Amino acid sequence: MLVVDLAGYEGPLDLLLDLARRNQIDLTSIKILPLAEQYLDFVQRAKALRIELAADILVMAAWLAFLKSRLIAPAEDDEGADGEELAEDLAFRLRRLEAMREAADRLFARPRLGREVFGRGAPEVTTVRQERTFKGSLYDLLTAYGAIRQDEIVRETTMEKRPVFSLVDARRVMERIVGGHADWLPLDVLVQAMPPGQDRRAVIASTFGAALEMAREGKISVRQNGPFAPLFLRATTEAERREADG
Repeated sequence: MLVVDLAGYEGPLDLLLDLARRNQIDLTSIKILPLAEQYLDFVQRAKALRIELAADILVMAAWLAFLKSRLIAPAEDDEGADGEELAEDLAFRLRRLEAMREAADRLFARPRLGREVFGRGAPEVTTVRQERTFKGSLYDLLTAYGAIRQDEIVRETTMEKRPVFSLVDARRVMERIVGGHADWLPLDVLVQAMPPGQDRRAVIASTFGAALEMAREGKISVRQNGPFAPLFLRATTEAERREADG
């Protein structure tokens, strides 16, 4: 802090500004030359201090010189602020600067990490938990469901052709097998003699239907020894066919 010793005042420079603002000291009695000399001497001694401190003192000294010049030779046509307003503005700036300094001092006075306080060795384990909240009306739900179903609809339908063992095919095979044997043949033997790769149920149904049709025409004879017993087939003889026709 710069302490000045002038004619009519001795004390800190910022207090001199405050007294000048309150009209408790006559600025016209303050000589600028001793003030400038004391300021230069303070700057020489403050080289090891903070440079911003000397700058603040320079601002205050310049304002004092300016205020004194306004009081000694006021400009009649000057519509700017008078000396009192300028002094009030300077005092406000000084108070704000002092508040910033105090805040900075409090910050630097706090314990510093790595010097006064130290962090724990183990790292902090942070768990992130996410929660989803769904909001929507019934219309939104139906619209979303319809869009999903629309994407799942098959655009092109292909009907797979299933192999069919017709009555004509079954009759052709039976005529070839039964016609060459005079003995009774089980129906299962005829089913096993059908072409491979066919649906077994279709083969059995077509073979049974062809057997009934050929029996109705008198070309084969069908025998079954009991309910649910195996069926036997054999070709009819010429005499049996004439007897059936007569």
